[in-house]
Amino acid sequence: MSAPTLAVTTSKQTHRSRVTNGTALLSGVDGRSVWARRLRDLIESHVSDLGGNDAVTAAERSIVRRAATLTIELELMETVFAGAGGASPEALDLYGRTAGNLRRLLESVGLQRRARDITPDLRDYVSARSAETA
Repeated sequence: MSAPTLAVTTSKQTHRSRVTNGTALLSGVDGRSVWARRLRDLIESHVSDLGGNDAVTAAERSIVRRAATLTIELELMETVFAGAGGASPEALDLYGRTAGNLRRLLESVGLQRRARDITPDLRDYVSARSAETA
């Protein structure tokens, strides 16, 4: 009897799931629904904020996906609150806990306060100065 050999194979793009390949957002879900389109938009926005696809790790992408999901669900809850003229104490408690979880997810991928650049563009500055003198 010969000893079994371990073959090292590389995973081909075709052997990965459609979600992993990026050809599907969620398995078995129509990616054209309003919810799925909003999810895709949020994921793209967060990934862009983190430096783009090449700068985001798989773990960060996973966290971003969960954060985007919570964001959509919070938005849906807000719509219900607005339509009902307010929220029940139970719904408000769920909303607050979900918002807290969202904050923690966003902090884990680098949510931070950023100083807004208020330095005027050189062209804007020159235009404003020339307008003042005219």
